[in-house]
Amino acid sequence: MMANVSVITILYLSGLNDKMNNRSVLFSLTLLCYCVILLVNITLIVTIILDKNLHEPMYILLCAFCMNGLYGTTGFFPKFLWDLLSPVHVISYSGCLLQAQVLYSFAFSDLSFLAVMAYDRYVAICRPLQYHSILSRQRIMKLVCFSWFTPFCIIAANICLTSRLKLCSPYIARLFCVNWLIVVLACFPAETMINSIFAYITILIYVFHGVFIVWSYIYLIRTCVNSIENRAKFMQTCVPHLFSLITFLFTILFDIMNIRFDLKKLPQPFKNFVAIEFLVIPPLMNPLIYGFKLTKIRNRLREVVTIKNKLSLGVH
Repeated sequence: MMANVSVITILYLSGLNDKMNNRSVLFSLTLLCYCVILLVNITLIVTIILDKNLHEPMYILLCAFCMNGLYGTTGFFPKFLWDLLSPVHVISYSGCLLQAQVLYSFAFSDLSFLAVMAYDRYVAICRPLQYHSILSRQRIMKLVCFSWFTPFCIIAANICLTSRLKLCSPYIARLFCVNWLIVVLACFPAETMINSIFAYITILIYVFHGVFIVWSYIYLIRTCVNSIENRAKFMQTCVPHLFSLITFLFTILFDIMNIRFDLKKLPQPFKNFVAIEFLVIPPLMNPLIYGFKLTKIRNRLREVVTIKNKLSLGVH
């Protein structure tokens, strides 16, 4: 048995194993979705980088937030598009661990960014006179690095613990690699105890992120209740953040329910959709919401479109 488990170097992703007659349609829609995600995120990132008026803490965080969305979707879409064209859906064990690293660190970085963005809004509205001293450009860059580097290291530790396990099955009932499902394939459950402990510690760390966000908004709402000016700021800058947060939590909770409770009675296409929600909806919706809602970005995009229209008219 030990000889057999040691040779598992290829894993099979069985999320698409059911018969699909419309795979070409799904490929086209997926490719379109990925292209739109790339377009809206890159547009927002380039707009913020090129416009010096947008080099403020809130917009720097938004830029990093969109970059993280590109990072996460790149870990999923190219491989998924390839699988849609391929009759066999396989991935190397090392590639599977790498994909799990990218997707998990993307999701936890998103939550870290949402926590930092909540703190940014708290300082901007509750302590406006100290805003630039508390959230200087150097401090913002440190918070951005923290929001990326810390989740990456935490997930890397989880993945390293998973990589030492010997697997008894090469089949993952999923469209992409999930660390928890790799651990389930381990031949010796006793060896997974440390994985479970570390996973619960990780979850606890990010539950505290959620508590911090709630705490920030309790103070924000208290401050805004009696001030028309603060209410206007809240509606302008906090509503997009709240929408991003609710979207993120909704998609992640659906995915956790799908993994933990293994909803076998539900049709496979629905389970697949639930599984990839956090890789589609937040990266697609976040730049659109912020682009339309935040006045400076909306005005800047309008100026760019107007200039392009004038140039095209001038050429003709």
